[in-house]
Amino acid sequence: MITAYYKSPNHDFTLVQGDCVKTLSEFKFEFDMIFADPPYFLSGGGISCQSGQVVCVNKGNWDKPTTPEEMDAFNLKWLSACRDHMKDNATIWISGTHHNIFSVQQQLLKLGFKILNVITWAKTNPPPNISCRYFTYSTEFIIWARKSQKVAHYYNYDLMKQLNGDKQMTDVWQLPAIGRWEKSCGKHPTQKPLGVLARLIQASTQPGAWILDPFNGSATTGIAANLLGRKYLGLEIENEFLSMSKARREEIENINIRGDYLERLAKAKIILPPDNFFVADETDNDYNVPWL
Repeated sequence: MITAYYKSPNHDFTLVQGDCVKTLSEFKFEFDMIFADPPYFLSGGGISCQSGQVVCVNKGNWDKPTTPEEMDAFNLKWLSACRDHMKDNATIWISGTHHNIFSVQQQLLKLGFKILNVITWAKTNPPPNISCRYFTYSTEFIIWARKSQKVAHYYNYDLMKQLNGDKQMTDVWQLPAIGRWEKSCGKHPTQKPLGVLARLIQASTQPGAWILDPFNGSATTGIAANLLGRKYLGLEIENEFLSMSKARREEIENINIRGDYLERLAKAKIILPPDNFFVADETDNDYNVPWL
């Protein structure tokens, strides 16, 4: 039995403390979708600009640069563990920059995944380049891959087209970086915007789907999942980030805050107006999952 660090009142959001590979080895449940924001291995003492101030970009010891061989081994290990917990028609999204994304791509192919797209997230509000010796870093990449070469995946083509002015949505997404309103419970050094997670969750899952994030962080994946009527398991080692994630989930128990988040996402044309949203059926037999 997996012991939960936190469970939401209706069991649609669960946090488990522990290393993702070890924790995943302790149960056999399969997910509809996985989002992973693994270490980029870029914390080598560089600088950036935040709110007009020069700051160090070091995220933590877990993000320190490593050798190419060690990076490949790390990515192969956690991707293999995740693959064992994906339904046959499930897909996985992995974010990165040039520091790690090529290693991730190679390990996906080695494990037999089929790469569907590589999304380029073009940030509409990137920080300036302090050194003035490079082009401004304004993009991140998100690989979308399915578990099986031959089993079809789910893609909500019609919704993506509708959200894109009745035109096919491309693999370049112009979306803002994290906003202040998303940091009400604290700051995480690699926190992703709700808008990015909401889009990919809607694109690749149906309401009621189970979503896994093996590198939970501040649980943006889980917050987006719950706002959209999906269910979530987040795995995280750090107490600080587990506490932050719990606070964020408790925050959206407030109907006014939940409504504000949905309205913000709808205004940005990330989701449809809130009235169209599905609420997860609390009568589902959630007790078949090993952490409840």
